[in-house]
Amino acid sequence: MSSRSATHSTFVIERDYDVPAARVFAAWADVNAKGKWFGPGGEKGHELDFREGGREHFEAGAYSYDALYEDIVRDERIVYTYNMHRDGVRISVSVTTVELLADGDRTHLRYTEQGVFLDGEDRPELREHGTNELLDKLGEALAQGAATA
Repeated sequence: MSSRSATHSTFVIERDYDVPAARVFAAWADVNAKGKWFGPGGEKGHELDFREGGREHFEAGAYSYDALYEDIVRDERIVYTYNMHRDGVRISVSVTTVELLADGDRTHLRYTEQGVFLDGEDRPELREHGTNELLDKLGEALAQGAATA
C-alpha cells in the first residue's frame, strides 16, 4: 500500500488596512514592494511577472513557491494558483483569491485559499497560520509606506 494522501481544505482570512486599495494592490504587483512582506529576495531570488498568465517564483531555504496568475482586476481582485515544494518534493497545490474591498481610504482584504496538501508533507493549519503571519507583515509594510501608488 502507498502512503500517498490528499487532504483538502479551504480557509478565509480577512484583514483591514488603513490605506487605499491601490496601495494594497501595488504591494502584490511590484516585486520590490512584495519583497518587504512576502520574503526579502529569497535566497535564490524572487521573480514576479504580475499579469494574467504571468508567473512568480520564490525560493528560500528548502522551500520553493511557484504561482500562475489566472485573473487580475486592478485594485479589486487577484486569482492565482500556486504550488509549494520542500527539498524538491511537491507538498501542496492551491487556488487563491485575494479580494480588495475599498472603503474610502481603507481596504478590507479577503483572502480565500482552497488547497490540497499532499502525502502528509504539509498541513492546512500550518498554511493558514503562515498566511496569517504574511498578511500581518503586509499590514506592517503598508503602515511603513511600502507600495506607494
